Amino acid sequence: MKISVIGAGAMGGATVEGLIKGQQFKNEDITVSDPSTQVTEKFAKMGVSVTTDNKLAADTADIVCVVVKPWLVEQVLKDIKAELNPKKQILIVIAAGVKSEDIKTWLGENCPPLFLVIPNIAIAEMVSMTFIVPIGASEEASRKVVNIFDEMGSTLITDEQHLAAGTTLASCGIAYAMRYIRAASEGGVELGFKADDAKAIVMQTMKGAVELLETSGMHPEAAIDLVTTPGGVTIKGLNEMEHAGFTSAVIRGLKAGAK
Repeated sequence: MKISVIGAGAMGGATVEGLIKGQQFKNEDITVSDPSTQVTEKFAKMGVSVTTDNKLAADTADIVCVVVKPWLVEQVLKDIKAELNPKKQILIVIAAGVKSEDIKTWLGENCPPLFLVIPNIAIAEMVSMTFIVPIGASEEASRKVVNIFDEMGSTLITDEQHLAAGTTLASCGIAYAMRYIRAASEGGVELGFKADDAKAIVMQTMKGAVELLETSGMHPEAAIDLVTTPGGVTIKGLNEMEHAGFTSAVIRGLKAGAK
């Protein structure tokens, strides 16, 4: 089985890195198409097939993965339209806000079984949260795509209506999490730790919080109750954050991203 990734910018490049680390594809069965020689040279050194010709990349793959900026999707798909084979290929489009109706209009009868997919950049480290929307795809094709992305993190099959919400919650959400890490690290410096030590402390603390919730299945508030003693420092800190609008700010940010 061969896969081609057309567009290896931030998200596309992260996806390729995840594919390389995974076991679903041999490196030589992965093709990267990108106009940047810096990008193609980087992946060529990893044993991946590279090209600047999107048509060639599309023609030689069982799975064609288009990962470009949303405003470029139409141009790229129309460019490779003649090379697509609906009977033999699967098409994956990773681009926020691009509608399946538009994709089917651009490709017409040449549209293969289609999947709208939104991972986040942690896919490079095999820990993405990825949303998958099958469009006119068989169960067999769906299992194949889910298996690919499951190896690079966790997946959730959803409908197109919820894809924007998934994007802001997980794809944009990783940036929101990093902003918290930055803020808490800066607070750690103000408390007297060196910058690198503060960042390491915050990251390990976040890992611990995630592991605790995953292992116990507890609601976050139940876990919070375990460390908020009456009159203690934790509840004082939490209340100060809430007075500053912490929860409200997070929800407003998520809703703004979904728009």
